[in-house]
This record gives sequence, C-alpha cells and structure tokens, in this order.
Amino acid sequence: MTYSVAVSGASGYAGGEILRILAAHPDVEIRTVTAHSNAGQPLIQHQPHLRSLAHLTLSETSPEVLAGHDIVFLALPHGQSGQYTDALGDTPLVIDAGADHRLTTQAEWDRFYGGDFHEPWAYGVPELAVDGGKQRDRLVGANRIAAPGCNASTVSLSLAPGVAAGVIDPSDIVTMLAVGPSGAGKSLKTNLLASEILGTANPYAVGGTHRHIPEIAQALRGAGAGGRIGISFTPVLVPMARGILATSTAPIAPGATDEQIRAAWESAYGDETFVQLLPAGQFPRTADVIGANTALMGLAIDRDANRVTVVTAVDNLVKGTAGAAVQSMNIALGLPEGTALTVNGVAP
Repeated sequence: MTYSVAVSGASGYAGGEILRILAAHPDVEIRTVTAHSNAGQPLIQHQPHLRSLAHLTLSETSPEVLAGHDIVFLALPHGQSGQYTDALGDTPLVIDAGADHRLTTQAEWDRFYGGDFHEPWAYGVPELAVDGGKQRDRLVGANRIAAPGCNASTVSLSLAPGVAAGVIDPSDIVTMLAVGPSGAGKSLKTNLLASEILGTANPYAVGGTHRHIPEIAQALRGAGAGGRIGISFTPVLVPMARGILATSTAPIAPGATDEQIRAAWESAYGDETFVQLLPAGQFPRTADVIGANTALMGLAIDRDANRVTVVTAVDNLVKGTAGAAVQSMNIALGLPEGTALTVNGVAP
C-alpha cells in the first residue's frame, strides 16, 4: 500500500527535513505541500536541495487542502497546529511536529506557551522508557502523534535509563546544551543572523524559562521518577547550522554501584538502532550524527562529585524532529521502523 501524504510548513526547516526523509520512503507518495506566506511558489524555490520534489508547488495551508490524505504532517510554529488538527478528524494519521499536543497538563502549557490547550497525543520518541517498557508500544496503531521537542527528547533519552533503574536522583538535574540555530526555525530573527552568531556562543532562555523543561519532566515522570524533579536547563546557541550536544548530570542514587549505573544505559539501549551508547571513555561529536536519525551518547561516572554525566549528540532536525516523526509514523503503520532512516552521518 502507498500512503498519500501532505506536509504543512513545507518551506521551513522542519518541513523540509520531513520531505527530505519521505522522498526516499518507498511506502509514501508526497502529494501536497503547503505554506503560509510562500503559498503559490515552487517548493524548489525554498528547498533547492530537494531536487526530486521540484514538481511540487506550495499550496495555502488550510484544513480543506490538508484533508483527503492518508497522513498529514504539521510542521508549524507552536500554537498553530491545533486549529488544523481540530478540523482533521477524518484523517487516518496526523503527526504534529509542533508543541501543541505534547504536554499532558494545561497548567504547564499555560505557564510555558499560553493560548489554547489541546489534548495530548502519543509522544513520538520510541526508545523512551515509560511504565517499565518503551514508548514504542504506545505508538503501535496510533492515529495521532506528537513529535518531540529536539532539546527535550535529547535530555530525556540521556537520563531516562538512570531514572527507570533508580540509579540517579532526578531532583537535581543540570543540563547544558550547545545547539544550532536551525532549531529556532527559518523565520528571520536578528539574533540568528550570521553576524550575530558566528564566532560567539550565546545563551538563551536561562533560568528555568525554556519551553522544553516541562516536556523533559513529563518524560522522566513517565520513566518512573517519583517525587520532585528539578531541572536546571541552559541552552547555548553556537555557530553550527545543525546539531545538539547535551551534557546532562544528576546525582548518583544512594547505594548505586558503577556496574549498576552503566548497566542501566546498556540495558535500555543495547538493542536499539537509533540510540547508541558508546564504549566507556568515549563521547560523541555533533559531526558524527549530522543527517542521521541517531542519538549517540557517552556516559561518565564522577565519584568525586557523586554525579553521573551523559553527553548526547543528535541532529536536531533529524532525530530531534523529522526523523523521530517518520520513525514514529513507521511504527504506527506497522512498517519496518527504520524505513527511509539512516544511522550514517555525513562527514566531513
């Protein structure tokens, strides 16, 4: 069976990455691409690297245009997906790359986003520990999927094994992320101009204000965190187009041995294709995951500080967003999970 697909926000970074992956997918046909201000223009004008999709023209984003497809991907700014998802009740599978359907509580939505709150959907991080199993089980047969926030899924995947195994204390998590500006989207912003980011590192959303914090806490609660979850989250823009390097630390739980700590991550990811724990003493670079649907992580046990440190690298546009969305789509449809996705990065 070939599934018909529409992709909204197709002129942006996330929409373009979804299209790049789907262009190589043998089970889908990309029939419709939509945009807002760029409607009526050739897709290739905004995504010149997608040569195989040069025949497509951007349509206006509307429920009428998106309806009638087997699968709809929404790659829209936060707060804009809900108006379309409410009107796509007859669409067999809808995948939202925005935040509108990620959070389970309205109070957290109101605090970090604001605007209308929409029901939570199945969370699109298959490898994430949840209730003694994996989120993958909840994606089987799903018809509504919320793709993750790139920073949120990176930190959650980094620490969930330790939470699930009870070897770290989630009440004092500290995470610092070096991130590329493509995670902020394609809209023109002064702080993202090349002259503003080249040759410098710029912190933002400091002091508990980043919107991905409640998403991380939600994921870690699902992994088994009881009691208080404390997250000090500091992202820093660095001059690389793509990528996240997240360094996350948490206290070692009383009585946890070094062997138990490493075994927690080995058990969680030893059989996973797209989340890989590196050998002891090795740590990833963002260069190793560019273009790949892979999260690479290194684990260190610092007994002097009594903390576990996990360093994880992802491509924010692939494993962080579009790759996670397509991987989740494959699971929902009963297709091989890795279809159209690669573990191989691009170098140099």
